Amino acid sequence: MVTQKTKGIKVSVETEYQPKYSSPRQFHYVFTYKVIITNESENTIQLKRRHWYIKDAAYSDREVEGEGVVGQQPTIEPGEEHVYVSGCNLRSGIGKMYGTYLMERIIDGKMIEVLIPEFVMVVPERNN
Repeated sequence: MVTQKTKGIKVSVETEYQPKYSSPRQFHYVFTYKVIITNESENTIQLKRRHWYIKDAAYSDREVEGEGVVGQQPTIEPGEEHVYVSGCNLRSGIGKMYGTYLMERIIDGKMIEVLIPEFVMVVPERNN
């Protein structure tokens, strides 16, 4: 698990290869990632947007940007966390992701950019 903390907001990410949903012969490797966002600040925050950078070892880079995460814009109170699972497919079986969340501090509407730590996705048999 990798972790990054920005202005009292901790983001931790853990990945898992999904062989059941992958098809190596067709260059289709599926990974899930579990994200834990912990509000260690003194203010209530709301996750408004996400911006991901996806690097696939042998293929073109991608960017994904949009509202919320998995259809939600969660509000996270001080001392609480929000957990979600999402996924990514790669063509090479080796890649990484990183990015930012745009959070709103509820008390005054201030927008905060929170870093998402870089994490690696590698098909287990290529990890040698």
